[in-house]
Amino acid sequence: MPARTLLTAQARRSLEAFVARQLTYEQRIALINKWKNPPGASEQLRLERAERMVKQAVLRHEPFQGLDITVASKGSYPNNTNVRGDSDVDIMVKLNDPIHTEGLAAWWFGQPARYAGPWTRQKLRQEVEDALTNHFGWVDTDHNLAVYVPEVVGSRPSIDVVPCFKWVAYDTTVPGGEYVGSVVYGRNGKRVINWPELQLANGRTKNTNTKYRYKFVVRVLKNVENDLASEGVIKALPSYFSECLIYNVPDNVLLLDGSLDAVVRESLREVYQQLTGAWFSYLRMVEPNGIKKVFGEGQKWTEKDARELIERAWYYLNYES
Repeated sequence: MPARTLLTAQARRSLEAFVARQLTYEQRIALINKWKNPPGASEQLRLERAERMVKQAVLRHEPFQGLDITVASKGSYPNNTNVRGDSDVDIMVKLNDPIHTEGLAAWWFGQPARYAGPWTRQKLRQEVEDALTNHFGWVDTDHNLAVYVPEVVGSRPSIDVVPCFKWVAYDTTVPGGEYVGSVVYGRNGKRVINWPELQLANGRTKNTNTKYRYKFVVRVLKNVENDLASEGVIKALPSYFSECLIYNVPDNVLLLDGSLDAVVRESLREVYQQLTGAWFSYLRMVEPNGIKKVFGEGQKWTEKDARELIERAWYYLNYES
């Protein structure tokens, strides 16, 4: 695992100022036992209320009547990897017909390549904006991908609502012959393909297989990242990034005998070894959906961000080399 001498002088000064109290073993154990838990009941109710309100807004919107449309939360909230005090809600409004795909499949199925119906990407976004405005009042429509519904303190968190289409990737080697996800088209013209259903299913399987330790460790790393970012020790990173890194920890590491503290330590060690291993082993790391690579074009983070997060997390938690 990284020695403290690997830190730059500036990073060392920032981190030493942050951990001047130097966590004792007892303090670290107390924090890990606190961090492993999901948000409390009252916070969970606010998250559920936000999801329910968006569903009501969309399903009551007259232009959506009779359409095959899915309104569902995605990200850390449904995956149960959200952390206390840092839980917003991401909700997709997914139109399932027409499907979107590419390559020969687009030519064969005629969608969207030859689609001539009314539901263009522009119309879908406009109708989602109208539905949310009618229900909530003012909403922020200036973001590239999502429509932002602001927080109401004490009632519900902020909500990012993503207008998207059903995306199908055909693969004869998998059960059913296809992967199903979603595609959102940004206002900048670029598209983003996500696989929320696969992320949900794979995360649940890994959590069950590791006796729930997978999501425990994800929440711990997310809380550490929040602390480090708030103090300027690292730049702020998407919470999903921590989930991606821990997903690549083998089940046998998460199932090690001993305390959760030991499992956190060995999980960080395993991630760091993958990041610094020979033959660019970090390029083989995959997101929890099992399809997308963690590092590569289009991602909001880099391998350097990952190394810095793990190095500083290791130092902050006061693990020995």
